[in-house]
Amino acid sequence: MNFNSISEKIEKHILPLANKLSSQRHLKAIRDAFMSLLPITLLGGVASVIGAAPVTETTTNGFLLAWAGFASQNSLLLSWINALTLGGMALYICMGITYFLSKHFKMDVFIPMMITMFGFMMLVCNPIELGWAGSSIDISYMGGQGLLPAMLVAFIGVELYHYMREHNWGRITLPPSVPASLTEVFAGLVPAFLTLSVYVVIWIIFNALGTNFTAFIYSIISPALSAADSLGFTIIVTLLLHLFWFFGIHDAAFGAVLGPIRDGNLSINAAAQAAGEVLPHVFTTSFWVYFVIIGGCGSVLSLAILLITSKSKQLKTVGRVGIVPAFFGISEPIIFGVPLMLNPIFLIPFLLTSTVNGIISFLLLDSGFIAKTFAMLSWQMPSVFGAFLSTMDIKAPILIIVLILIDMLIYFPFFKMQEKQCLAMENEETE
Repeated sequence: MNFNSISEKIEKHILPLANKLSSQRHLKAIRDAFMSLLPITLLGGVASVIGAAPVTETTTNGFLLAWAGFASQNSLLLSWINALTLGGMALYICMGITYFLSKHFKMDVFIPMMITMFGFMMLVCNPIELGWAGSSIDISYMGGQGLLPAMLVAFIGVELYHYMREHNWGRITLPPSVPASLTEVFAGLVPAFLTLSVYVVIWIIFNALGTNFTAFIYSIISPALSAADSLGFTIIVTLLLHLFWFFGIHDAAFGAVLGPIRDGNLSINAAAQAAGEVLPHVFTTSFWVYFVIIGGCGSVLSLAILLITSKSKQLKTVGRVGIVPAFFGISEPIIFGVPLMLNPIFLIPFLLTSTVNGIISFLLLDSGFIAKTFAMLSWQMPSVFGAFLSTMDIKAPILIIVLILIDMLIYFPFFKMQEKQCLAMENEETE
């Protein structure tokens, strides 16, 4: 079986499946919701970085001591920002899924949003004390631990409300003279009431069992989440995503699956960092972006550096055009310019570089030699800066530089093979 036949089979059998998954309404809503989190994660990441001044008992640097003093004086504010951003990720995902799923059904968003917000507060947050003098609730599941329950709340709310509206359950019809906005409210009154009642019934059932909806869900999925935060999972995911990318299936197609795992772990780490506790997870969004795919998928920053030294005019031009985007984590100019996609010469290094980065980084972070990540500033932040700011460990950017050098060594023989072919073609054109 040659390379072309493998490519044809993937295009015939796997590509249609990937396209269906990427357009499936629930997965698409999850993906779009996570992609829309950037302002929240950015503010949370900045607050986490400000609150994590890299000082020790022996620190004498005036700037670092002033930084630590500012963080200490404003610890309440920084912790509150963290709790409402990275620590509130489940809430924003619930809102995002509600919004995008409602738009898919071409429904007015406000009523479904109101329904799912009630469901979120009912099932994800837990009452501690309620009374006239004051009320308090437990919001510990508003972060990464509550992502799956928040998704289920959004799916239940939007799907039930849409189904009942489509089938005119309890529709109250008003005269044409009544304003359209009021007509819409009464048309959805019974479906909204019944959907809200479903959340109440779920709460009653789990409360009778001595637990709550979110704790029950988390107890079921926690073994799977632990398995996902492992070296084996990192290797498998990295290989699969790059294999699919090589054959033209963008890694964004899998964002709905990996997003909850990566962002959930990041949210939990951020909460642990704010509380001064040990960070439990390695496989986070910032670990993936800054340590694994250095320069974007295929870790092409290393290849871009090689390309600008090429004797081939074509490859040198691609390198000059693509090195700046690759520095900021955008790999497409290199992937499509060389090209890497569907190019048998680059299959091995395209799969190998990010996998090697993931293995080395996971082992070093898991062992504690380099601090684990707790902040995510931006997908487009260069890895050498993002690695430091997400860990506040000076060894992290040094690791990134070492990994880029290793990636260059992996790419080098395959780069020379491609260069030889390009030079031959260029010489033929000039003759």
